[in-house]
Amino acid sequence: MTSLIPILTLLVFFPLCGSLLVFALRRSDAAARGVALAFSLAELALCLWPLALTGEKAAGTPAGFFLYQDAAWIERFGIRFTLSMDGISLVMTLLTAFITVIAVLSAWQVKERAGLFFSLLLALQAAVQGLFLSLDLFLFYLFWEAMLIPMLLLIGVWGRGRPVYSTIKFFLYTFVGSLLMLLAIIALYLMHGAQTASYTFALPELVRTSIPYETGLWLFAAFLLSFAIKFPLFPLHTWQPDAYCDAPIAGTLMLGSLLSKTAAYGLIRIAFPLFPEASRALTPLIYVVAVLGIGYFAWIAFAQRDMKRMLAYSSVSHMGFVALGIAAWSPVAVSGALLQMVNHAVTTGALFVVVGMLEERAENRDLSSFGGTWGKIPVFSFFFLVFNMASAGVPGLNNFVSELIILVGTFRVAPLAAALAFLGTILTLVYTVRLVQEVVFGKEKTPLELKDLSLREAGVLGVMALVVVALGVHPGPVLELFRAPLEVLLKQ
Repeated sequence: MTSLIPILTLLVFFPLCGSLLVFALRRSDAAARGVALAFSLAELALCLWPLALTGEKAAGTPAGFFLYQDAAWIERFGIRFTLSMDGISLVMTLLTAFITVIAVLSAWQVKERAGLFFSLLLALQAAVQGLFLSLDLFLFYLFWEAMLIPMLLLIGVWGRGRPVYSTIKFFLYTFVGSLLMLLAIIALYLMHGAQTASYTFALPELVRTSIPYETGLWLFAAFLLSFAIKFPLFPLHTWQPDAYCDAPIAGTLMLGSLLSKTAAYGLIRIAFPLFPEASRALTPLIYVVAVLGIGYFAWIAFAQRDMKRMLAYSSVSHMGFVALGIAAWSPVAVSGALLQMVNHAVTTGALFVVVGMLEERAENRDLSSFGGTWGKIPVFSFFFLVFNMASAGVPGLNNFVSELIILVGTFRVAPLAAALAFLGTILTLVYTVRLVQEVVFGKEKTPLELKDLSLREAGVLGVMALVVVALGVHPGPVLELFRAPLEVLLKQ
């Protein structure tokens, strides 16, 4: 549908306008916080608008999409400003808006250059929204790179521990991956132009390009490596624990809940449809990497004493299920992978927030320093328990549904991979039970004066807990949004 009101453009540039306004108000921390929250809430409301349009479609809209906007940009090189929305990108934009609201609220206590901090959060949101809506590969790459700038600043300026080291490491990894993707995009652009005399970066056109098998393997490998770094997948993960641990709470939330999902989205939207033969040839490798990641990172998480580092390894372990579902490339498995992207963002994001709240109170996140919180800070302990139960895959909560769907879908095409991945869930249960036992119910090791959650903090975690339960009990509406676009993608 081509609307008189450019909804998709608005979704991208509205938070960017908010970022500029917050930056202009940076001398007043209170005004900057208030404006940032207002813009993030308004963006969430705007993302609900397309829900009423999902059944509509105008002539000229690519298959599977219901919103489409196209305008000339750099015509000489076939670059167009093309945005589109289907059920997948609708869910991803809603997720981005929701997580940004949580990030703003969780960073309410930031005092040092708060205006710049919130401005960067909104700028990061604009880049992520643009990536999820792009249907032009040049535009996709532009937003892919634009995400890095605010994220690097958030870690480098407001991070703890070794923020400069973590920032440089994160930059070097992602820069190498981005360079590989850029080279593959240019090669694809030239190849399509040589075959059709039409030079374009439009994804629906590039999908029709005839690519020799060996060339396709190299190009797919370039995309795969780029996305695997951001995912991250074993063994390209070594930047992740440092970046997650040293970033501020809101930065870790945006990094773990959103930026890792852009890589999974890129695999589903771009890499697999563009290179079907090459993706089939390298599917066994993805199975191996996914299964190794699920088990290995769960084992490493068990060995950690730093709670944030434990959650960092837990996060990448759960993302292994997403990779597994994508590799299976069946309607059931990919639907589960997409749902797991949403569930992981909410559950793991909530765990990072709740551990960050504990760290703010105790100025410490060493597991050996805590114990018996249920008797001292019961509201905190309740949410800590709920989100850990969700992460462990307790039935009735969100992670159970998506991981089960992935395992069922994968078992139909790769039973061994599914069986090995299931064993990884046992390790997840082990370190989660240990974490809850020591922090919530264990004996207090070091006397600490801790305050329970404030009304704002309890409200933030309460909303996230409601989403966890809702997605665990009734994921049907979200899965239904994935159905039509997946039919198109899997046919490609």
